[in-house]
Amino acid sequence: MRWLTGWSGLTAADPALAAVRPLAATALWSGPDPLWAVGDWRPDEIRLAVLRPGGPATVTAGLAAPDPTDRDTPATLRLAVLGRCGASDREIAAGLAAARGGAVRHLTHWPGSYTVVLRTGTRSTVLLTDLAGALPVFHTPFAGGTAYATSALPLADLIGAPVDPEYLAAHLAAPEAPEAHGTRTPYAGVHRAPPGHALGIRAGRPYLSGYEPEPGPERREEPPAVRELTRALLEAVRCRVRTVPPADGERPRLGVDLSYGTGSATVALLAAAVPIGSGPGNRAGAAAPPAPRSGAVKGSWARRTAAEPAEPDLLTAVTLGEQRGFALAVDVPRLRHIVLPAALPYTDLTADPLAGPLTDEPGTALLAADRFGAAHRAGGSDHLTGYGARQVLDGHPARLADLIRTGRALELLAPVAALAGADRATAGALTGTVRTPVTVLRAARRLARSRYAEALDDLAVQLTVRHPVPDPATAGVGAAADLAWHVPGPAARLLSDEALAGVAQRLRTAARGPAPAEHPGARRARLALHRHAADYRTLVHATEQHGQRLHAPFLDNLVVRAARLLPDDVRLQPGARHALLRTVLAGAGRADLPADWGRGPRPDRLAPARAGLRLAADTLTELFRRPLLADAGLIDTPAVQRTLTLATDPAHPLPPATLTALAELIATELWLRRTAARRHGSSWTNLPPPHHPALSR
Repeated sequence: MRWLTGWSGLTAADPALAAVRPLAATALWSGPDPLWAVGDWRPDEIRLAVLRPGGPATVTAGLAAPDPTDRDTPATLRLAVLGRCGASDREIAAGLAAARGGAVRHLTHWPGSYTVVLRTGTRSTVLLTDLAGALPVFHTPFAGGTAYATSALPLADLIGAPVDPEYLAAHLAAPEAPEAHGTRTPYAGVHRAPPGHALGIRAGRPYLSGYEPEPGPERREEPPAVRELTRALLEAVRCRVRTVPPADGERPRLGVDLSYGTGSATVALLAAAVPIGSGPGNRAGAAAPPAPRSGAVKGSWARRTAAEPAEPDLLTAVTLGEQRGFALAVDVPRLRHIVLPAALPYTDLTADPLAGPLTDEPGTALLAADRFGAAHRAGGSDHLTGYGARQVLDGHPARLADLIRTGRALELLAPVAALAGADRATAGALTGTVRTPVTVLRAARRLARSRYAEALDDLAVQLTVRHPVPDPATAGVGAAADLAWHVPGPAARLLSDEALAGVAQRLRTAARGPAPAEHPGARRARLALHRHAADYRTLVHATEQHGQRLHAPFLDNLVVRAARLLPDDVRLQPGARHALLRTVLAGAGRADLPADWGRGPRPDRLAPARAGLRLAADTLTELFRRPLLADAGLIDTPAVQRTLTLATDPAHPLPPATLTALAELIATELWLRRTAARRHGSSWTNLPPPHHPALSR
């Protein structure tokens, strides 16, 4: 795991605290507000810029220790950009100079996925989160000031924080309702800066401010929005592929993922059109490549320059065994396709449930870490995936209510007709022709008229009375269920009365606060993206190996901003994501896709999940014999045990929501046990012993 950490405004005179340092860390800058990089950072992933009065900004790269004789003044500015960033040294220097006036939003407009840390003088630090939430920032009070990090676990280790069961209850009961937990994390006393926010620390005190204005209600045009999406995706892929050439003439191992539909296929095709390692990278003083191309014009991305090698580099394209039916349907000579044998979820737990990785927070990636890790390792040291394509590009069903709110009700006809057509094919003519349109339109009008405070009160009532989540038997029923400000999580009905009552009380308190300015559909879509990005981050922590990188270009700020420009009616059209990605590929010179590209049947994920549950039945039964979730007062243990028994019975039908609920509870129980078994202080040196239990109720 790679992470950054530092602190600001410490006032404690305790000499024991002054000696505390992160283990195996490299200082990026020193002084009263230090910053450290911990883990296997690559040299081209760290760039530091310094601006002093009377001179230009200087940019350096790599893990070079700071000069102990270099003293900052109140007018000195320092900028750290860590991660995969496509900005040149000149752009970073210009960005630092522009930040002197206090503006920081422009620092998030470069291609790639990276963390920005800005220090002004000697006592003020600003950290920027990304828009999706894949690169969060955490902070906690420490020694009279504030300690911060890009990982919550080291901060909990620093202050000896116990696990916060109230956060876990909110995370399981209402995962897409931040009103239930605010800025809390799984660790008591450790807080998270929300996505799209800047964490400012001045005089040791933290301040949160949003740097990204929400898109206005005005009508946006489709052609310029699609062009901006094309440019953003091309830049996002290029900054991963055109890396600094490795030493000793070795070529980097680059892999792509073909297991998850058109999003992954688009990233694979774009990566195959970019020469690997042919550019000079971002090293200081390097000359720019000749005749750079933006890729926004059809065919320009695939043209060769004289400096490129004659023989194309091969990319490893990985497909999991259960995804054999998926294919690119086009000829891509640069892709070396390999198919890995299928592995069932939960089989990682049959040996020793405590032997797996420990992540910042619980997530279902813990249930199949070996399976996904094998696919990522087969892809290479840099593995590009299509994670987030659905959440970034698709239109959330709740956006139907936004169309009504903005006076564009006629634009509901196409998406509602598509839902009706799908239900006619699966549930009959009566359901598709009459029930589906009436149900969806009624739910859309109800959501368009409902107030935010009433919605929070309604969610609190649903949790208190254990209102069951309806099984989406048809596409129309599923869309109507999603037409709400908030919905309970799948695991809510398996939680204890005490846990649900606590979450409901926090929701009722939040209902008395100010209402958001967003429309309900835009808000639901944004929160769904945040949740998916958090799951992706857990997957990265659970599967990345030393020296390996997992990339999700769709979660980049540049791509998320471009997708927000798309009109709602375009997002809600049937097959909108496939059509948008087809346009992107046409802009990259890939116009040979078949007409039915992206419309193949998706693989069944329920059968492998149930098969994995049956194989791991004994382990899971023992896991929930005396669960830590019950010790924390979070679950109804008999109900969970009955549900687990039914899930392992192949003759008993089980809805997808119940399987999802079990996966979340099993992952949380595993995470709690691994957290309790963790040795305190394993992230720090010279740390005093803690005075808190590992788990508080």
